[in-house]
Amino acid sequence: MGKLIMVRHGESEGNRDRRFTISPEVPITELGRQQAREAALRIARLFTPERIISSPYRRARQTSDIIAGELSLPIEVVHDLHERDLGVLKGQSYDLLRDLAGQDSGYDPKRGWLWRPEGGESYEDVRLRVSVAIDEIRRRYPTEELVVVSHGGVMLSLWAHLTGAWEAAHLPPNCGIVLIEHEPNRVHPPKLLTD
Repeated sequence: MGKLIMVRHGESEGNRDRRFTISPEVPITELGRQQAREAALRIARLFTPERIISSPYRRARQTSDIIAGELSLPIEVVHDLHERDLGVLKGQSYDLLRDLAGQDSGYDPKRGWLWRPEGGESYEDVRLRVSVAIDEIRRRYPTEELVVVSHGGVMLSLWAHLTGAWEAAHLPPNCGIVLIEHEPNRVHPPKLLTD
């Protein structure tokens, strides 16, 4: 049985400032570095991963580098694991998301995952992109334990994809870990790893 040990990147400057990042090159903070080291220790206690798969965004790559350094693992970057493109919301406060969505006549709060900010992606767009990338990773590494470092939007969308329900999708905290076990013809429901 293969295992995807999904890790959200450590706290970024955008997370700290409660702003959507303006660039894929936004780094993690010192707290984010500490979170990554702690995640590596948890992973080492519970698993024996063989490699890290990382989003191309700097905050995920930095988190991957720290975990890889602690566990002596190679890193592979997969482009489609990048965070949701928030279009006009880049650089804006998290609070603006609700305001902007609420002003859009096409926004349905009961189906918020379908809302797409101007120039950006909906969570449903992310789900479609990420599910294909994860299926390819599963195909290439059917029995390996892999650490997959990505983003909150990626992990939220993948949770919804695997459970078939957006309403109960889980958004992990920075360096939160979700385990996805899989077999050739079956993917098990995601599991939160808590201490």
